[in-house]
Amino acid sequence: MTTNEITSRHLINIVKYKFVWLCVTAILLLPGVLGLIYGGIHNHSPLKVGIDYTGGTILQYGVDKDISNQALSSLRSNLEKAGIDNPSIQIIHANAENQKTNTNIKNIISIRTKFISEDADTENKITNVISKDYNNSELMSVTSVGPTLGSELFKKSFTALAIAILGMVIYLTIRFKFTYALAAILGLAHDTLFVCGVFALLGIFAGVEVDSLFITAILTVIGFSINDTIVVFDRIRENLRYYSKKMTFGEIVNASVNQTLGRSINTSVSTLITLLALYLFGGVTTRDFVLAMIIGIVVGTWSSIFFCTVLVSIWEDKDNKKPVKQAA
Repeated sequence: MTTNEITSRHLINIVKYKFVWLCVTAILLLPGVLGLIYGGIHNHSPLKVGIDYTGGTILQYGVDKDISNQALSSLRSNLEKAGIDNPSIQIIHANAENQKTNTNIKNIISIRTKFISEDADTENKITNVISKDYNNSELMSVTSVGPTLGSELFKKSFTALAIAILGMVIYLTIRFKFTYALAAILGLAHDTLFVCGVFALLGIFAGVEVDSLFITAILTVIGFSINDTIVVFDRIRENLRYYSKKMTFGEIVNASVNQTLGRSINTSVSTLITLLALYLFGGVTTRDFVLAMIIGIVVGTWSSIFFCTVLVSIWEDKDNKKPVKQAA
């Protein structure tokens, strides 16, 4: 491929409008950052955390019916009307071990709510709601998770996140160089901050809580985003081998991004189609997890193209413009 061929087919110009892309990125981040600050000031936590981290109680009821998504939504609505705040409901298919007390049990309704301790009134409210819809329901277990365990889980979640990011820094530094690694990690920070910012706003305006699945979604998004970024960086490195004496670094960045643009978009769109199907038809219990994935993949694709490569371009241009020190 000649130099003219590689520079003639540009759908987007990354280098020419690099400061425009950075400004758009800052504007997109701003509402979420304000939401995180507001949550930290007024709620003592940037995000509205669920009982996985604050502690809570899990009640499990055995029922002799199959439960549809519509019935699940109705049950959640009835619990909220009874005064149960943000109940998390999960349906567990009964197995042989769970059927020891009642052989007619087909499913188990697992309800997670705030820590109720010795509060029999809250437990009775939940039981009454379940009994109205499921006549032969049976309370099988009540398990409480204390705030201490929740705090430990919170620390372990962020430890896992820190280890994952450190491993990526080491890998990218070895494979490329530190400036590339730094740009990629800033891109991951951008993706994480954006997703957290959206959920901070959802927590303020819609009462959405984050749990351990949210951390899982963040780690998955990080993996997807870094993969997309590495593909672009690999193409930049390959083009530098062949065109570094014929083209400027900015031209090589432009060419590399446009060469990988179709691949990035196709991969993201195909993944989003699956996630949208899960979001629409996968049930309420995984909806927030899937939403975090959808937001993260969209913003991860953006950051790989319009943020990470822009940072690399700016830094490399500065290095190339530095005067060479001559020997005395």
